[in-house]
Amino acid sequence: MNIKSVAALITCHNRREKTIACLESLQRAEVPPAYRIDVYLTDDGSTDGTGNAVREQFPHVNLIQGNGNMFWAGGMRLAWKTALDRKKYDAFLLINDDVILHRNFIWNLLKAETYSLSETGMKGIYTGATVDGATGEVTYGGSTIIRNHLIVTMQKLALASYPQQCDLANANILWVSGYVVDRIGIFEERYTHGIADYDYSLRALKRNIPLWLAPGVCGICEHNRGKNWKTGVSLKERIRWMKSPKGLAYSEYLFYIKKHFPAYLPYSFIMMWMKILFPFVWDRFKKTA
Repeated sequence: MNIKSVAALITCHNRREKTIACLESLQRAEVPPAYRIDVYLTDDGSTDGTGNAVREQFPHVNLIQGNGNMFWAGGMRLAWKTALDRKKYDAFLLINDDVILHRNFIWNLLKAETYSLSETGMKGIYTGATVDGATGEVTYGGSTIIRNHLIVTMQKLALASYPQQCDLANANILWVSGYVVDRIGIFEERYTHGIADYDYSLRALKRNIPLWLAPGVCGICEHNRGKNWKTGVSLKERIRWMKSPKGLAYSEYLFYIKKHFPAYLPYSFIMMWMKILFPFVWDRFKKTA
């Protein structure tokens, strides 16, 4: 049997319980007989004992030490580069460390690959949907892009029993074929924390690489809803959050918009500042949009 090798890529920072739970769910997952998974985990300067806990409970994991300032995209790039340096992999499996993976999630992703090959003759990128454990609401997965003159919005895809083509793929659970990496590389160096997976999706589409949302549910993950602008949050704090890599990532977001949706840049610039300067107006605008 020809064994296909897959590098699972994860990054973490001071979320020991979540990281361990994620690794436990990956360990419980059903791996098809023709596949072998190597795990690469960037521990980005955790001070809560995450690294030691991983070494003790998962000695097979390739643990990589970050400098504490890599954030999500930087940590994922380091894990990805390390895997590429070690050996030639057939695929790469990106996982957020706050995801609890379903036992059959790999089979769902491979259904997307089988479908992609039958429909397009190409391997591609496959995202797995996650849901909120309490509500069952879809939290992450695939989205389509809707264009309306100079306004661009995203529409999250609903769950289905079959693969669905998408324009944007979240990397909470993301399978990237080695063929894709050979053509477009890994995450763009410009992104510190978020946005990197959306940029990667659009780079793939520009090279006619197919993106699919895998069928069913692949895991459980709470939605990170970002900052809630309530009374008492000062303008200075809002601006700080806007510029923060874990906030709105102002410069990186505008770089992303200019790169992929240049006609949308003026609108995006105005909307971002409206959110910061006039948060209550923004809330009313979002409710009526």
